[in-house]
Amino acid sequence: MNDNAKTARTVGCDLKVGVSLFVRKGEQSLWENGIFQNCLFLVMLLQRLPQVSEVYLVVGGGDGDLDDARRFVEESPAPMIDMSDAANRLDLMIEMSAQLDREWIARFRERGGRVVSMRVGNDYVIDIERMIFDKPHALLISGAAYDEIWTLPEYEHSCKPYFRSAMRAPVRIVPHLWSPLVLDRAAAKLDADTPFGYRPGRRRWRVGIFEPNICMVKTGPLPMLCCEVAHRANADILEHVWVYNAMKLKEHGGFGVFARSLDIVRHGLASFEGRFPFYQVMASYVDAVVTHQWENAQNYVYYEALHGGYPLIHNSHLIADCGYRYRDFDCEEGGRALLDAFAQHDRNLDAYRRKSQAFLATLYPDHEANLQAYGQAIGALFDNGNRA
Repeated sequence: MNDNAKTARTVGCDLKVGVSLFVRKGEQSLWENGIFQNCLFLVMLLQRLPQVSEVYLVVGGGDGDLDDARRFVEESPAPMIDMSDAANRLDLMIEMSAQLDREWIARFRERGGRVVSMRVGNDYVIDIERMIFDKPHALLISGAAYDEIWTLPEYEHSCKPYFRSAMRAPVRIVPHLWSPLVLDRAAAKLDADTPFGYRPGRRRWRVGIFEPNICMVKTGPLPMLCCEVAHRANADILEHVWVYNAMKLKEHGGFGVFARSLDIVRHGLASFEGRFPFYQVMASYVDAVVTHQWENAQNYVYYEALHGGYPLIHNSHLIADCGYRYRDFDCEEGGRALLDAFAQHDRNLDAYRRKSQAFLATLYPDHEANLQAYGQAIGALFDNGNRA
């Protein structure tokens, strides 16, 4: 590394920053999980920071190469490079969707680079489930030396101490980022007669439940109970309940007993489906979204539903006063929230949309508070050559 690069790293200006992107061969979609889009939104923010001169998506983790990555992210907001190029080019590497090799991190830091691990999942719960239930080993605790761990407000309670102790690095809470860019691009390709966005006036609602059902933090049974409570109170408001991401659940005997006990199932209102892009099913099949989370209160599904003006029944304390909120695990309150939404949403739709858009703007990569937070985080990494 030349002297100029060392000086840049010391004072934290003219920085070259990379964000890791997991790429595999074959079909891959930005809609598989939120982390891929999160990578793009972080890159969009980094490009706006005055101390950052170059930003790259760094392809690694899977068996895909740069050509696979370019097919995966057709309209990438930043150039793509591989891990070997990143090792020589970058000043700061942000581990995001692809976990970095421990030895790569060590060599990169020896040359003066900084490495941050950006954790955007509830890794404490995920890691414990893997251990307790004998799931495949995929722990993120590799013994690698990070300069800092970045995570989101939703994980401050459950994960911050876990990260700090297990990964032996300081932890910083940074804002959750979102932009309608990916959603709007995808929705623009829909048929004109089935656009994305809430359409008022239906006599009964079709409800969508989109919890992934792969970890305890986001599962479908409690939203099903919310719909059940609403249906028992008024059998004339629900046309259908679509439970997505539920193909494996259908095979579980205990879930089958639970589902068959519900009136929404016995009355033929509920069906259990696979995984589909959110914008596609919302445009054609769904009027309202019912959700539940446990220590996972910031979700792209919430933002996408709000962006489309759809009624969102949720238990998140981190999306301002948007949507129709119930508390914690209270499915009975959730059912009442669904009934309230049905009674008032069409009447108050314009105000609902204004409130939603005002909140969503606080998530944008160009929102000033977000730029300041990430700018300060990067500045602290390079302040006087500080190293964790």
